[in-house]
Amino acid sequence: LISINMSEFQEAHTVSTLKGAPPGYVGYGKGGILTEAVRRKPYSVILLDEVEKAHPDVHEIFFQVFDKGMMDDSEGRRIDFKNTLILLTSNVGSEVIMDRTRSGTVRAGLEDLDTALRAPLLKVFPAAFLGRVVTIPYYPLSDMMIE
Repeated sequence: LISINMSEFQEAHTVSTLKGAPPGYVGYGKGGILTEAVRRKPYSVILLDEVEKAHPDVHEIFFQVFDKGMMDDSEGRRIDFKNTLILLTSNVGSEVIMDRTRSGTVRAGLEDLDTALRAPLLKVFPAAFLGRVVTIPYYPLSDMMIE
């Protein structure tokens, strides 16, 4: 498991930490933490934790990965992500889920929940990003379930 805390990527320039520093910059040739990890172990699981906290430029580097299963690193090498499972976590919309499960049961179908989550998700992520991912809500555990 390659776990990346996305709250560490709140600035646009932090893209280089994931892909590698561009030529002429400190760290060029070392590779990025994401691209190097996948290049070395193409059969990996990547967890992008709290992805909503990352800068929008960081979100954009994943478009090519989600579309074509590849990404070019800072040295121009094509990194193959086709055998990589990428999981993203986010707290966006958690208040919607909590509101719909307050009584301990889910009060709406999955389609209704998906519609209710769309607005808060669009406040944080561009539609192009959301179109490339599948949302899987996790419901809170009731006291009875925990016991």
